[in-house]
Amino acid sequence: MTTAATFEIEYRQYLDPDGHPIGKQLPAIARDLDHLVELYQLMSFTRVFDTKSIALQRTGKLGTYASCLGHEAAHAAIGSAMRPEDVLAPAYREYAAQFYRGVKPRDVLMYWGGDERGNDFSGPRHDFAWSVPIATQCLHAAGSALAFRIRGEQRVAVSVCGDGGSSKADFYAALNCGGAFELPLVLVVVNNQWAISVPRSKQTGAKTLAQKGIAGGLHCLQVDGNDLIACREAMDQALDRARSGGGASVIEMVTYRLHDHTTADDARRYRDDAEVKAAWQREPIGRLRAYLTRLGAWSDAREDTWKAQCEERVNEEVDAYLSTRAQPVEAMFDHLYGDTPLEIAQQRALAVAREVKHG
Repeated sequence: MTTAATFEIEYRQYLDPDGHPIGKQLPAIARDLDHLVELYQLMSFTRVFDTKSIALQRTGKLGTYASCLGHEAAHAAIGSAMRPEDVLAPAYREYAAQFYRGVKPRDVLMYWGGDERGNDFSGPRHDFAWSVPIATQCLHAAGSALAFRIRGEQRVAVSVCGDGGSSKADFYAALNCGGAFELPLVLVVVNNQWAISVPRSKQTGAKTLAQKGIAGGLHCLQVDGNDLIACREAMDQALDRARSGGGASVIEMVTYRLHDHTTADDARRYRDDAEVKAAWQREPIGRLRAYLTRLGAWSDAREDTWKAQCEERVNEEVDAYLSTRAQPVEAMFDHLYGDTPLEIAQQRALAVAREVKHG
């Protein structure tokens, strides 16, 4: 008997949960303390924004909202590693990645507040809108990557999905295209252990989610998703490989969803408090803060000042969102079709007439 193929999946981690380096060899990004402070500030700002957004939803000022609590390191690494000309096809909670690329917090609030103008990013105009359908954005990224290759452009398409998304057909189709055509594509699976109420253990028999890319011929890697340094190094290498013609990658970032799936969910009904409490001991922001503080690049005084600045900026964004005048009712009909079908035109006329009559 002969063996047709064997494989291994590397697991990469540089900081332990207390922010202590693991091993002696740290990547160059670990010594760029100014940039790490910038990314720490992005992560902590995103957490302040996230907390405020949940409060807005609870008080009826925002629609259903998807929290990013616990995902900050993964998302900050993705956004900061990309070049402006690259394309991001996000799911629906990658706020830190989008903030780094220029999306305004008020855009996020408008989207979850039911105003589609929130998807009309003032920052990277070529990035895709949020994708609530699971994993369809992976195909959007694969298509973009194919276009980049045909045009001979040095650009990379990056898509992000969750552990549940990695079980969808669209994910497999995207990675198959990425391998078959050697596309400049990076598929990131942010494995937060839960696909709404379905645990990771019930979603797949695969030992890792990264290994799903092996079948498609992609480069595959699993990293500690709460370790910013590991996540950022993995993204840098995958983007460099894609940009230089080395093909597509799958990166599994192992983290934990510390909040409910969305504000329409109640995770207390299906997971143990002890599991959540243990996950808080591994969360990413405290880990990076401890590392930076130990090296003298951050302090309690800077933390207090920064938190106050975050609160002030978030409040400004909330005020901008709340003061934005709602679109007229016909706006919901005006951006879906090039040529509006008759029945939709009739519905539009009825809606306008109703608004005129009742306000």
